[in-house]
Amino acid sequence: MKTKLLGRTGVQVSQLCFGTMSFGGDADEAMAGAMYKQVREAGINFFDTADEYSKGKSEEILGRLIKGHRDELVVATKCNSQQGPDVNARGTSRRHVVRAVEASLERLQTDRIDILFLHRFDALTPIEESMRALEDVVRSGKVIYPAVSNWSGWQTQRAVDIQERNNWARLQVVQPMYNLVKRQAEVEILPMAEANGIGVIPYSPSAAGLLSGKYLGLATGRLKTNKMYEARYSEAWGFEVAEKYAAFCKQRGLHPVSTAIAWVGAHPAVTAPIVGARNTEQLQASLAAVKIDMTPALRAEIAALSRTPPPATDRLEEQKTA
Repeated sequence: MKTKLLGRTGVQVSQLCFGTMSFGGDADEAMAGAMYKQVREAGINFFDTADEYSKGKSEEILGRLIKGHRDELVVATKCNSQQGPDVNARGTSRRHVVRAVEASLERLQTDRIDILFLHRFDALTPIEESMRALEDVVRSGKVIYPAVSNWSGWQTQRAVDIQERNNWARLQVVQPMYNLVKRQAEVEILPMAEANGIGVIPYSPSAAGLLSGKYLGLATGRLKTNKMYEARYSEAWGFEVAEKYAAFCKQRGLHPVSTAIAWVGAHPAVTAPIVGARNTEQLQASLAAVKIDMTPALRAEIAALSRTPPPATDRLEEQKTA
């Protein structure tokens, strides 16, 4: 497992980040422990969780697992989601962010969060307020690096501009969705991150399993039963891309999951794709992504199987072809 620099932090992280969304849900504590051991042995030192995963159980389980070697790890978590019945127990206001950080620290049994993501853009809260919230928790020593997840390019750039104008701690990491059938990040988010020296850890590199090929031709599976994934991957052309991709991998003797992750990781703006699993067997293919020789030529061939998103200006006549 190689390491890469995380943005401008000077911190070195493994080329894959392990996401613990399954902890306390699809993976019970015993399986979570087995997967944790598996990824540590593979050389992963970078972990991603969130306060909303399994209603806090993911953070709790991860907190127990990292005991005794916390300083060897880079741990990221997120806040924004509804954390109780109170109307203000959500969002990215200074009030909620401070409270959410305190609760996450308790569940993780640690004295600081290496990276705190604002999980989604909060339309009710001005960006200035949210950035001041991040500044507050950084100054308190409870958070080291501020970050955002699922923010658009313009929202993120405005946040950085506000931070630089006020001499506040700057966003160091972004977490967008990015895979072969969800390539919108290529239009503005990834170029913006590269221009600002911001680390990028994309989630869903295998498109919720769509690119594994296991859902093709099936009427069941989480792409059909999970409302979020069903909405996200509902367009027929995505399944057509997945079918072409599965055939391509079979012809080349490539594992589709390993290759999908390697494809994401080979983008020059990407630091570390987030990989996750429900069990150790499923995790093996994700970890094998580091063995794929994703040359520029191979990456271009795979990209050609999918739709390239139009440029931000929609001037298609100026779009460069690979």
